[in-house]
Amino acid sequence: MPYMFPGMDPYLEDPALWPDVHHRLISEIQEVLNAQLRPRYFARVELRVYISDEADPGRSVLIPDVRLSEHDHSSTATLPEFPGSGIQPIEVMTALEEEIEEAYLEIRETVSGNLVTVIEVLSPTNKAGGASGRESFLSKRRAVMRAKANWVEIDLLRAGLPTLSREFLPASHYVVHISKITERPKGKVWPLPLQHPLPPIPIPLKSPDSDTPLKLQSIVERAYEKGAYDMSIDYGQPPPPPLSADDARWVRGVLKDVV
Repeated sequence: MPYMFPGMDPYLEDPALWPDVHHRLISEIQEVLNAQLRPRYFARVELRVYISDEADPGRSVLIPDVRLSEHDHSSTATLPEFPGSGIQPIEVMTALEEEIEEAYLEIRETVSGNLVTVIEVLSPTNKAGGASGRESFLSKRRAVMRAKANWVEIDLLRAGLPTLSREFLPASHYVVHISKITERPKGKVWPLPLQHPLPPIPIPLKSPDSDTPLKLQSIVERAYEKGAYDMSIDYGQPPPPPLSADDARWVRGVLKDVV
């Protein structure tokens, strides 16, 4: 099935599908940038690692990377007693810690190997309040700002808490945030409505080199095709998370000739 939306396909945000979508987006961005940047720069996939335990609020969005099983309290299975005590043990979930890896991209100079730009595509854990994944993401952003590298943040998820203030931004479904070394403390934010094509975004390099364009809409469409996501998506159902009434009506209009 060909890509049907003028901008972001909201069905790609399904938490069960997003880990694969995230991986594909990172790979597509890397491929495009390396074709544009060589030989002066190169892009590499790196992993941000953090620990998530059973108290982590981000566990609920780690699907399918981390799966939690709940004890069936209605079970009639009999547990062994301590001999002669009459006391029966209670079955509980043992506390487990999971090492979570989240991929991002770095652009480095070929000759020196110096870090130039970090590109993050947000995951649901980065937008879950109080989650280890959110703190890991925000810590990484602070470190990049201190390291005097450029920062690119691509948020294609409607659910969750924003990672930057949207108080003075027009209402939008998605956001791109770019912080250039040469413009700090100011940065640029692109509010992206669902109904509009995703714009080309300027990926900053080392001064005085010009920004290199990243055609975000093309990236998403290539990821959709190569990931064969149409084979997993049921376009007859509303996309998760739920849309507003107006947005849902618009989506049904886009899909009217398909479902």
